[in-house]
This record gives sequence, structure tokens and C-alpha cells, in this order.
Amino acid sequence: MNFSIIIPAHNEEAYLKKTLQSLVSQTLLPKKIVVVNDHSTDGTQAIIDQFTTSHSFIFGIETTSKAKHEPGSKVIHAFNKGLESLDDNYDVVCKFDADLIFPKDYLEKTARLFEENPNCGIAGGFCYIQKKETWILESLTNKDHVRGALKAYRKDCFKKIDGLKSTMGWDTVDELLAQYHGWEICTDETLHVKHLKPTGKTYTKASQYKQGEAFYKLRYGFVLTSIASAKLSFKKKSFSYFIDCIRGYLKAKRSNISPIVSEKEGVFIRKLRWNGIKKKIL
Repeated sequence: MNFSIIIPAHNEEAYLKKTLQSLVSQTLLPKKIVVVNDHSTDGTQAIIDQFTTSHSFIFGIETTSKAKHEPGSKVIHAFNKGLESLDDNYDVVCKFDADLIFPKDYLEKTARLFEENPNCGIAGGFCYIQKKETWILESLTNKDHVRGALKAYRKDCFKKIDGLKSTMGWDTVDELLAQYHGWEICTDETLHVKHLKPTGKTYTKASQYKQGEAFYKLRYGFVLTSIASAKLSFKKKSFSYFIDCIRGYLKAKRSNISPIVSEKEGVFIRKLRWNGIKKKIL
């Protein structure tokens, strides 16, 4: 299978070299890797130049979004810049973070997930973070979810969901819309990816309100938002996070912010979420 990989990178000098080295060492090499340097002020560009010089399938693009870290919109802005540079001759398009170390068979095994299941629309492994001398599964990970850090999309599925939404929650709505259109989410628990910079490290207080806003834009409704917020709050061990999510949801509702899914899609999403809750309880 032909893999095209897009890596948004903002001040990733400390990690990018390790990410790219793990990708050029794959048993199944990608057709193309596009690294999008988004407003970096460190040595990120020098690393990109090093790899584009030594590997013909790696390309660099520079773009400038807001310097401030904005969950969702900033990274997708950079991703879309990379997407514009791709031709249509690929089977799988990936959005990878610039702070990951992939096992050498990651792409080969991900390709197998797609090949063995024609209905597989989104696939991937799992992020592990370092605790002292041990690498452990990142706490925000569900076994039926592919983290935003390492998304791989079958081309037909990617086009059906109309690409990625430029908003916080993009890596949830993509899977919900994929399932709405009949695609499945496939994971491989043997694929352990080292996540060098834990999720949320650069998030600000305002970002926590954005999570509640994202639930509103997904048409969750107040009850589902409360359950989802409580779950995240528990995983983050922060009750204030729950309060911020609820405030963000209510603020979005008062402001009449436009949802990012249709009413019909919203009905499907709520039903899917409630079914998932019932399965866990029963």
C-alpha cells in the first residue's frame, strides 16, 4: 500500500530527528513524507533540510499560523498545507506528530489492518509515555480509538468524511463520521509507539474551555457532555477540568456557535455514544 505521511511541526527540534529516523527505517517505506514547519523558531528547519537532502521521498514545507498554541486549529492548518502538496496516488494518508518513535514494522502492520479488513477506514497503534525507566500506555487511550498523534486514513474514508475539521475535537469527530459512513476503526495493540512529549503539555487554561466547546459542536447534548467531561477529568485527575468543560459547553451554547456536524450526524453520534456507555455498564 502507498502511504503518504504529513507531519505538522512547531518547535520540534528536540524530537523530530528521532521521529523521521524511525520512519525512514520502516520495513514498509512510505511513498512520501511531508514535514510542515509551522512557524518554528528553533532548529526544526535544519533537521527537515537534513532529511530532505538524504531521502528523496521526504519533503519540507514552511507555513505560518498563529504563534500561540491552539488545540486543533493550528495543527490542522499545518496538516492541510501538507495535504495540498500530495497527488492523488496514495492508498493511505497519515497525520503523525513530530514527537514519536515508531517501531520498524509500524507501517507494515498498519497496512495489514487495512488489507485484512476492507471496511477499515482509520487504523493505528497506541502511544506509550515514559515513566522513569518504563514505557506505559498513555492514560488517555481507549482500545477502540486511534490517537490524533498517529492517525492513518484509507483514502476513500478520508474523502468521505471530507478531511479533518480545523477545531479541537477533530480526532474524535473523524472517527464518529467515519462510522456514520459505515467505516470501522481498527487498532493493533502490539504496535507500541513512544510518545516523547505527553499530550496536553502545551495546552493553556483557555484550551480546557475549548474541550467543552468541542462537545457542543459535536451535538453531544448536556448529559453526554457531562459524562464525557467527568471521564476526562478522572483520567487527568483534575476536578477543575470537569468544571472548565461544562463552562465551555454552556458558553458555546449561549454564543450559538455553529456545530461541525449536521443534525442527522448528531443523532447518530449520540446514539453511538449511548450504545458505548451501555456496553461498558452491562
